[in-house]
Amino acid sequence: MTDGRHAGSRKGPRPKTSLQPKVLLLALAMTLSIVAWGYLVYLAIDFGTSARGGESRAWLFLGVASLGAVLCLFLGLVLVARLLRALGITSPPDEDDKPPPPPRSSGGHRASR
Repeated sequence: MTDGRHAGSRKGPRPKTSLQPKVLLLALAMTLSIVAWGYLVYLAIDFGTSARGGESRAWLFLGVASLGAVLCLFLGLVLVARLLRALGITSPPDEDDKPPPPPRSSGGHRASR
C-alpha cells in the first residue's frame, strides 16, 4: 500500500445511463423526417419525369414535392442539432456573449490628459 499523495483513485463514480424519453422522441422524429425527405425526393424525381413527358399537372406536384423535401430536410437537421444537445455532445451557446470591451489606452489618468 502506498500512503503518498498519489494513493487515491482519480476516477469518480460513473453516472447511471437511463433511457430518456426526450432523447427517444427526438431520435424517432429525426428518423421520420429523414425518411419523409427521401420519399419526397423520390416523388419529385418521378413527377419531374412525368412533367418532361408532357403532363403539365405534374409540374405543380413536382414543386410541392420539392418544397416538402426541403422542409423535411431542414426539420431533420434541426432535430439532429437538438438530439446532439440532449445527449450532451454539443453545448448551447452562451447567452452572455457580449462583445469584448474596447482596448484600454496605456498609461492611466496622466497619459489621457
